[in-house]
Amino acid sequence: MIIEYSGLSQITGPLVMLEGVPEASYDEMVELRLSDGSTRAGRVVRVEGGRSIIQVFEGTRGLSLENTRTRFSGRPIELPLSKEILGRRFDGLGRPADGLGGVYAECRRDINGAPMNPVSRVYPRDCIHTGISSIDGLATLIRGQKLPIFSGSGMKHNELAVQIVRQASLANSAAAPGRGTEASEAINISARPSTGDAGFAIVFAAMGVKNDVAQYFINSFEEAGAMGRVVMFLNLASDPIIERIVTPRCALTAAEYLAFEKGMHILVIMTDISSYAEALREFSSSKGEIPGRKGFPGYLYSDLASLYERAGILKGKGGSVTQLPILTMPNDDITHPIPDLTGYITEGQIVLGRELDSVGVYPPVSVLPSLSRLMKDGIGQGFTRADHSAVANQLFASYARVQDAKALASVIGEDELSSADRKLMEFGREFEKRFLNQGFSESRSIGETLDLGWALLSMLPRGELDRIDDETLEAHYRPATTNA
Repeated sequence: MIIEYSGLSQITGPLVMLEGVPEASYDEMVELRLSDGSTRAGRVVRVEGGRSIIQVFEGTRGLSLENTRTRFSGRPIELPLSKEILGRRFDGLGRPADGLGGVYAECRRDINGAPMNPVSRVYPRDCIHTGISSIDGLATLIRGQKLPIFSGSGMKHNELAVQIVRQASLANSAAAPGRGTEASEAINISARPSTGDAGFAIVFAAMGVKNDVAQYFINSFEEAGAMGRVVMFLNLASDPIIERIVTPRCALTAAEYLAFEKGMHILVIMTDISSYAEALREFSSSKGEIPGRKGFPGYLYSDLASLYERAGILKGKGGSVTQLPILTMPNDDITHPIPDLTGYITEGQIVLGRELDSVGVYPPVSVLPSLSRLMKDGIGQGFTRADHSAVANQLFASYARVQDAKALASVIGEDELSSADRKLMEFGREFEKRFLNQGFSESRSIGETLDLGWALLSMLPRGELDRIDDETLEAHYRPATTNA
């Protein structure tokens, strides 16, 4: 039942208050009609007896206490959905923004979704191939996982997001020609669900981005030929800040529909979660709520969890939802509430390093603080390659020793190091130059990544490789070839 009320009781920032509304519901959608005939959308964010507090998405400028008419729809925010959303671009509220008209909806879904029943979850397995060695080899993204990227202001996380979209949309849709049999088989497995395969697609949500950054995303996806497998939700910096709270929920609703109704494997990339959290802080302040750490609301943890926990695989469903949220750490502080709470909820993190970025390494993935907690269950025989785990463990261990050698060299000078430490230093330089640094346009298969790892490990004496069993070493360790 649709009810309309005349006049407002109070206007405060992006919020309006209405008295005498006995049956309003939390999250109910509202239409406000101004005296000039224009309309604005809003939603109920608090109900106190007969008083309703409404969040106005387009802002409250121009609203009148006397001449505004408010219509309650009786329904929450719902997103119209069908298979045709693939290749489309929407604004932060899920409205078409590409000039192609509305969506002919098969159904409409509440954007707030519902938590997955833990009993119905399937444990995440199988990797998603990104074509980036530092991720595929050392912090592998597993289908159904939530694996955030921790970046910093001014770093190349936007370029990394574009590269992942471009390469993942191609590599996980079909085996690329011209690759080795084992690597191609790994990609085929990564792209194949248990039942009802309808393909691989990406849902991309950008929050609080500038116009030039938004255009960069659009142009990059179109030039790469990946736009047909991407659903974009763009909230611009000039858009109402309150809209950012809705944007990731629209994106996740679209992802759940494609995954669990259409059987697709969906990778959700959300950037920037920090912009979302700051919008949440501003909104909480406008409601007069008591702030928590650094002014963020006390419910920031549960609010972020309501987004991240929508990743996963459901029993009896052919598809999956995998999340790769990107956040910028204020002042590169990994203990800031946003990355800190994100780390508690998600299954690992990929950390971009300022030092690597300053010397031109791209992508500047800082290996040692990065990890994927589900990696061990989605790699190895049948998923990637039997030696994947051994190579990753040894690269981590050897690169950690490089840091010790660097610390010693800073005190006594590299010329005074032992021959073993000098070899470690040489290994570290080559690891950063050849393994981590691969350029924006280069996509490597799993096989190419692991082979490169072996080539680097073969620079070290065999006795230094203590994380790999003798049988695997016999099969892959080739020091003479590397030195040649």
